[in-house]
Amino acid sequence: MRAPKQIPISSPFADLAYQKAILNSVSRTFALTIPLLPPSIEKVVGNTYLLCRIVDTIEDAAELSAQTKQALSALFLDAVLEKVSVENFVKSCLEALKNYSNPDELDLIANTPTVLRILHTCSSDDQQAVSRCVSIMSEGMSFFHGKQNQAGLQDLAEFEKYCYVVAGVVGELLTTIFSNHSHAFKKELVGHENLAIAFGQALQMTNILKDSPEDRARGVSWKPINMSQAELLKIAYQKLQDSLKYILLIPKQEQGMRRFCFLAFGLAVMTLTKIANRTEFNSKDEVKLSKSTVMQFYGFTKLAVKSDMLMKAFFYLNSRTLAK
Repeated sequence: MRAPKQIPISSPFADLAYQKAILNSVSRTFALTIPLLPPSIEKVVGNTYLLCRIVDTIEDAAELSAQTKQALSALFLDAVLEKVSVENFVKSCLEALKNYSNPDELDLIANTPTVLRILHTCSSDDQQAVSRCVSIMSEGMSFFHGKQNQAGLQDLAEFEKYCYVVAGVVGELLTTIFSNHSHAFKKELVGHENLAIAFGQALQMTNILKDSPEDRARGVSWKPINMSQAELLKIAYQKLQDSLKYILLIPKQEQGMRRFCFLAFGLAVMTLTKIANRTEFNSKDEVKLSKSTVMQFYGFTKLAVKSDMLMKAFFYLNSRTLAK
C-alpha cells in the first residue's frame, strides 16, 4: 500500500492550519468572530489580525525601552514590505523579548515567515490594503512608544489619534477588504467612509478602559489627561452609535460580514456597560464577560443580523447606562 504523501511544513495547507491554531491561542474574541467571514475574507482578515498582534506584542513588552520598541516596529514594517529579510526581524525580536512571559505570542513572532507567506497568497488589492494598515499602525505606534507614561496622553485629540493608528485604521482596512469582495457594500458605503474609523475606535476605547488597571500597574496610561471615565464612556457611546450605523450599511445578504462586525460590536457594548456600572475596578477580569454570556450573544447574532430592528433594539436595551 502506498504511503500517504507528507505535507511540507511550508505548504499552503500547513500555513493556514497554523494561522487558525495560533489565532485561537492569542485571541479568544477574534478566534470566535473571524471564522464567521466568507473564506476568502476570513483568510486575509485573520492574517491581518496576526500581523497587528505582532505589533501589539512589541508595544506590550514592559521590559523594552521606547527606543527598542521603535527599532523593532520599524524592522517589522520593513519585513512586511519586503525591504529586509523576515528572519532578520524574527531573530532581533526574539532576542529582545527573551524575558517575555507569553509563549503563544513568542510563537507567533517566531512564525512571522508563515504569516507573511499567507499574506502573499492574497489578492494584490487585499495585500495593498494590509500593507497600508500595517504601515500606519507600525509608524503610529512607534510615535506613541515615546509617549508612554503613567499620566496619560496629553489631550483628547492625541487620544483620538492613538485610537486611529491602533484600531481606526483596522476599520478602514476591513472596509476596503469588504468592498473588494462585495460591490453591494461598496455602493452602500459611499459618503459614509468615516463610520469605519469610528467602528475601530469604539473597539479600541473598550480595550483601553478594560485594560487600564493592568496598564497602570506597568506604568502606562492610554487615557487622555484630565478626562474622567464618565467623559470617556460618553465618547465611546457616540462611537458605538456610529458603529451601528456602519454595520447597518452591510447588505443583509452579506450575513458573514454583518455577523462578524455585530458580534465584536455587541461584546464591546456589554463590556462598556459593565465598566459604566462600576465606580472603579482593579483588574480587567472584574469587567470581563463570562464565557456563557459570550456564547449566548454569539447564538443571538445569527438571528439578529437578519433584522435591522433587532440589532437596534439590542443596542438600545444594552446601552442605556452609557446613554445617561
